[in-house]
Amino acid sequence: MGRGALIGVAETIPGVSGGTVALITGIYDRLIATAKAATTFPARRLRGVRSDDANRVDWWLMVPVLAGMAIAVFSIAGVMEGFVTEQPVYSQALFIGMIAVSVAIPFQEIPRGTFTTTSSKLPAVLTFVMMAVLVFVLTSLPRSEVSDPPLVAVFFAASVAVCALVLPGVSGSFFLLVIGLYAPTLAAVDDRDLMYLGVFAAGAVVGLASFVQALEWLLRTHHSLAMVGAAGLLLGSLRALWPWQDPADGAPMPIGDDWPGALGMFVLGAAIVGAVALVQRRLGSSNGRPAGAAG
Repeated sequence: MGRGALIGVAETIPGVSGGTVALITGIYDRLIATAKAATTFPARRLRGVRSDDANRVDWWLMVPVLAGMAIAVFSIAGVMEGFVTEQPVYSQALFIGMIAVSVAIPFQEIPRGTFTTTSSKLPAVLTFVMMAVLVFVLTSLPRSEVSDPPLVAVFFAASVAVCALVLPGVSGSFFLLVIGLYAPTLAAVDDRDLMYLGVFAAGAVVGLASFVQALEWLLRTHHSLAMVGAAGLLLGSLRALWPWQDPADGAPMPIGDDWPGALGMFVLGAAIVGAVALVQRRLGSSNGRPAGAAG
C-alpha cells in the first residue's frame, strides 16, 4: 500500500511520473503485466471468450497499490496543489532532484553485457536520444488554464493522461497542466465532484486498456531497449521541472536569488530517491535477484 501511496502522490505532481515511482520501488514490470491481464479479462468475457487472464492478475500487488493510490490522491490533492502553485521554485527543485537521480534507475534493470556490439548499441543510443528529445519538446509547450472544461474534453484528456501513469518520465499531471485541466481536476478531487471524477475515471479506463497491451508486449519482448527509452523519457522530463519558469507560459528563466533554498530542496529530492533505490536494490539482492537483472 505504501508503494501505491507514493505512486498516487507522484500522479498529483506536474512533471513527476507514477511510472517512475514504480520503477524506483521495483514493481514496474509486475504492475504492467497485471494491468494488462486485468484490462484484457473483462473485454474477453464480454465477447464470450474463455480466458485465464483473471488468474494472471497479481491481486496481492494490484489491490494494495490501488488502495494506496486512492488514499493518497484524495488525502493530499488540495495540499499538493497548494504546494506546487504557492511554492513553485522549491517544489520544482525538490522534484527535479528526484527525477535527476531516477534517470539511472532504468539502467539498473538492464542485465550486464546486453549492449556489447555496435549493432546493439546504436539502436539503444538512438532510442535514448529520441525519447529525451520528444519529452523535452512536449514539456516545452506553452501552458493554459480552463475554468470550466466540457466533460467530453475531460474524458479524452483522462484517456491520454493515464497512459503517462505507466510511462516513466511522462507525467500525466503535466499533460493536464499543458492543456489547462490540472487545477480543475485536482479541485474536482478535493471537492468530491462525482460527475467530473466519473467521466475522468471512464476515460482513464479506456486509455489504460488500449495502451497497456502494447507496453506489456514491449517490456516482454524488448525489455532492455524499453528501459533505455524510459531513461531517455526521464532525462527529457527534467525540462518541465526547471525551478525558475515564467508563471504565464512556463518559459525558463534565469536562476533567482532563492537558489540556496532551491539547491537544498534539490539535494533532499535526490537523497530521497537515492535512499529508496538503494533499499530496493538491497531487498532485491536479498531475495536472490542479481544486481542489474531485469525486473
